[in-house]
Amino acid sequence: MLETITNVINSIDKFVWDWWMIILLLGTHIFMTIRTGFIQRKIGTGIRLSVSKDPDAEGEVSQFGALTTALASTIGTGNIIGVGTAIAIGGPGAVLWCWLTGVFGIATKYSESLIAVKYRVKTKDGRMQGGAMYALERGLNMRWLGLVFAFFGAFASFGIGCATQVNAIATVCKENLHIAPVLIGIAVAALTALVIFGGIKSIANVCEKLVPFMAFFYVVGCVIILGLNYDFIIPAIRKICELAFTPGAAAGGLVGRGIMMAMQYGIARGLFSNESGMGSAPIAAAAAQTRNPVRQALVSSTGTFWDTVVVCLMTGLVLVTSIMKNPSIDMSTVSDGGVLTTLAFQQIPVLGPVILVVGIISFAYSTVLGWAYYGERCVEYFSGRKGLIPYRIIYVVVAAIAPVVSLNLVWTIADILNALMAIPNLIAVLLLSPIIVKETKKYINNLDAKDDTKIPVVDK
Repeated sequence: MLETITNVINSIDKFVWDWWMIILLLGTHIFMTIRTGFIQRKIGTGIRLSVSKDPDAEGEVSQFGALTTALASTIGTGNIIGVGTAIAIGGPGAVLWCWLTGVFGIATKYSESLIAVKYRVKTKDGRMQGGAMYALERGLNMRWLGLVFAFFGAFASFGIGCATQVNAIATVCKENLHIAPVLIGIAVAALTALVIFGGIKSIANVCEKLVPFMAFFYVVGCVIILGLNYDFIIPAIRKICELAFTPGAAAGGLVGRGIMMAMQYGIARGLFSNESGMGSAPIAAAAAQTRNPVRQALVSSTGTFWDTVVVCLMTGLVLVTSIMKNPSIDMSTVSDGGVLTTLAFQQIPVLGPVILVVGIISFAYSTVLGWAYYGERCVEYFSGRKGLIPYRIIYVVVAAIAPVVSLNLVWTIADILNALMAIPNLIAVLLLSPIIVKETKKYINNLDAKDDTKIPVVDK
């Protein structure tokens, strides 16, 4: 019976993440890039706004707090192990497709964040609520589809946001620090409880400190490794571009898998990493103190830039240059992204394993916090505040037991739920694209303008 259920779930996973989903997501990225007039050109403005404050505007947390909360969930193990998986299965050419997905994904992240702020509401006690569910309800009169999104989002948080991340922490601690997984589960559960029971402000306060540290540490570490591999950087870039479009083999054991495999796994891992189009990050964007929707949308769009255009690219270059420098790493015998990543980082004495361990632990834990907030907002949408405490308790329990249970099936189910989240969110983005264009034209040249639209108060 269990084997039958597993086979059915695996079949569903293959269907929802088949080419049609990749085309839908990437197609939306390109469509919104055109509709917004290539909003990627404003990424510098978004970075500047992300470190500014707008205390007089309505919202619960600063723009930077909302951004780091979103980044906490998107910068996760996918940035390290996910990129390794793309290279192991799709070949080095997958790095280019992953990067291009991030470049075009900036437009979708901008768009979904804009409508999240545009259609957000405020509870009687002053808390901001927003995201795809409110855009669907208030912008398109499709509350039923908003409930579908919230349902899938809440359940996805237990898997992709919590269980798989804590399991990754426990695995890396066991292999490198020789700490029992059960102890890691208890420790992460306790730390998570301390933060999430404080609400969005508590989560944002932790993320504001943790996310810049972990990203800076990881990127600097990658830069040092690339410095050690400096003579392979140009050849690696050349081979990445070459193998993105043609089959073949490169020096040092690199194996090209062909353009179709490179595209499929590069695009899929890029989408999984930055979550552009899934509708998760806009939930955090809706809580930001911002004068108008465009202002916060620009800030949120930088999340995809940092996540994929910078961090995933750095990981890809580290892996490819390390493989080329160390021919003992034979890609033809490695199909597991985690194994490939570990082998590549282990080639760097002392520094490599440290960067890998600290990177995975900090990235995974931040994801646990970010997704806890997403799950809460989804639960509150369909159950009200009475569902928050039970949700938090279950979330902490899942964190505690995650290191000692088999997660293959959990990961697959979470993968399916992520795809099912994306569908209603993309419907909202595409159908509300005229509103996105209108708001962009209204505020893009006057970002200090205040939106006079009154945020409705809801009884929740």
